[in-house]
Amino acid sequence: MKLIHCADIHLGSKMDVNLSGEKAEERRRELRASFTNLIDYAKNNGVSGVLLCGDIFDSDRPFKKDKEFFYNAIKNNPEITFFYLRGNHDSEESYTLELENLKTFSRGITTYDFCGVNISGVELGQDNCTSIYSSLNLEKDKLNILMLHGTAGDASGKDRVNLNKLRNKNIDYLALGHIHYYNGGKIDERGVWAYSGCLEGRGFDEAGEKGFILLDIDDRITYEFVSFAKRKIHILNIDISEATDDYSAYSIVKNNINCSKRDIVRAELTGEISFDNADLAEEIQKRMSAENYYVFDIKDKTKRKFDISALKGDISLRGEFIRAVLASQYSEDEKQDIISAGLKALDSREIDL
Repeated sequence: MKLIHCADIHLGSKMDVNLSGEKAEERRRELRASFTNLIDYAKNNGVSGVLLCGDIFDSDRPFKKDKEFFYNAIKNNPEITFFYLRGNHDSEESYTLELENLKTFSRGITTYDFCGVNISGVELGQDNCTSIYSSLNLEKDKLNILMLHGTAGDASGKDRVNLNKLRNKNIDYLALGHIHYYNGGKIDERGVWAYSGCLEGRGFDEAGEKGFILLDIDDRITYEFVSFAKRKIHILNIDISEATDDYSAYSIVKNNINCSKRDIVRAELTGEISFDNADLAEEIQKRMSAENYYVFDIKDKTKRKFDISALKGDISLRGEFIRAVLASQYSEDEKQDIISAGLKALDSREIDL
């Protein structure tokens, strides 16, 4: 038997960071399309069930079109069983339809026998986040999957999953939601835990590969991550220390980007540069617009290369500033950063003393 473990789809998300209104709406449609594509993948690859580990919707009051889309997708695919456990974003969302192939959970531990595998889950809240561990009693001689939504660690609480208290509980696979990137590890000698991450990245805080986990179940559970997102989000650190002007900086940036044009890209400029251009990021952004990436964003994190030893003798506000910083209690690295930032700020308003 095969199962899909996914989470954090966030249907109805605003998607307005770094996106125009038109592209934000397009990305919302793409979120729905990714879920449709996941179901198609399941049908084409012999997947019997889908574990939805929370935050399917972005809020407790999702848009009508998102609710109708979600429940219609389940209703129209009766050959697949969906296990939907609410997360912190959709914790108060009411389960709208009772469908034969939709299994839901509550604040108490619920277990379904699915093709000989026990699939259990509990929705965490303030009322049960510490007590569930003592009431968890999984059968030793069965394969056990537990669904939860929260941050895995060594603490108990709302939106927190205490891995220490899940040891020796006969868990074979702990399917988690809440963290938006793929990750996992061991619980004990028997069991493992994993985050599937989100299906689609929504902003630059969700860069990298996105998708779901495919579980293959026989006498044990094996799994693999499946990269699935329509658009990948990249954050690239590009050192432009060798640049001598804004055009050569642009050339370095362009030559260091090897991404699909359908992707969402941020270039973070690093290194020390000797030329002065306060509008460097804006200049490169304009030139890169011709490359036609879905989104291209740039951040200037360069430092200005100054000859501090020569400047510290200046009879000027600049020289006075450098002398004050050099005489301070900051570390040498901190002094360099402060002087670099201060000189950039003073460049356009130098005052002779």
